[in-house]
Amino acid sequence: MTGDKELENGNFALLIAAYLTLNTSLNLLNKWALGHYGLAFPLVLTSTHMLFSFMVLAPIALRTQWEIHERTLTKQWRGIVYIGCFMALNIALNNISLLDISLSLNQIIRSAIPVVTCLLSAVVERKIPTQQEVTALLILTIGVMITVWQGAVTGKPHAIMFCILGTVCNGAMMTFSSKLLSEKLDVVRLTFYTAPVSLVCLAPFMFWREFRNFQAYFVTNNTNVTGIMLVSSLNAVCYNAIHALVIKRTSAVTTTVIGEIKIVALLALSALLLGESKDFTAKMLFGIGLAMTGFVMYSHVKLAKARSAAATLPRVASQNGTSSGTKGNNSTEDLPLLNKEMTSPPPRV
Repeated sequence: MTGDKELENGNFALLIAAYLTLNTSLNLLNKWALGHYGLAFPLVLTSTHMLFSFMVLAPIALRTQWEIHERTLTKQWRGIVYIGCFMALNIALNNISLLDISLSLNQIIRSAIPVVTCLLSAVVERKIPTQQEVTALLILTIGVMITVWQGAVTGKPHAIMFCILGTVCNGAMMTFSSKLLSEKLDVVRLTFYTAPVSLVCLAPFMFWREFRNFQAYFVTNNTNVTGIMLVSSLNAVCYNAIHALVIKRTSAVTTTVIGEIKIVALLALSALLLGESKDFTAKMLFGIGLAMTGFVMYSHVKLAKARSAAATLPRVASQNGTSSGTKGNNSTEDLPLLNKEMTSPPPRV
């Protein structure tokens, strides 16, 4: 039993490591391609990611019987459309906001994603946070905001509004992903279903703002651009799948918390490994300390809830077993839902 627990913890650690690695590599690759290399077409690049994800996952997803796809889409089409639309809006609004807003202010606003996701989870998933969770999230968010603040917080009102709306859309995408994944929708099918929805939503913006200029750019840089888009798309499809898997294993809010602490960790590592400690100010160090405090508090609350749930399940099962003793040892009528699912035969796929 202990060995199984250690194996599960090891697999979870590998999952988080893969999530952070793919997230960081995707951000760095996109930043290099869009900023340093000169591929200044973010909507074209993102649309390519969506199309590539759909094409790569199609052979895997379509191995499932069509009746299962039909049943899933009939039951959960609203959630799938919501996720695809919110993902597209998040990307489009954030990219548009960056035209008239400082990067520092953009990061400060988007640092509030854990709080936004927590509020939306309470509405959509009925996951009401405890006072300790809310306090920890606020401390974490304020700490990250202080850390990323570079002094310049200029921005036009419409750009600030676009950034805020993009942040809300990001939280909504995370929340609906968590809801659908908790309803037995697997990671591959979720990504397969939502990619074309996001592509359809992004296409008008892409053709309106970028496609004509991209065609002219591609003529003279076709080989390099093809390679960059292929590598970036492969990274994106792996990241999207791992990202959904992390949400499935934890929650939407916890996933955003991991993303927040990644920002702080990267800043700290850059100081230690890249010799950028001279750029650190007392404000940044205070922000990092505050963010880490919030992260530790949040982790403590979640671990305490997990221990409490683990201690409650055996007692509930024992009580149900005692109360159902007159019905026979093989009866599962009074077992909790989790135990019923464990004792029932697996569905045919």
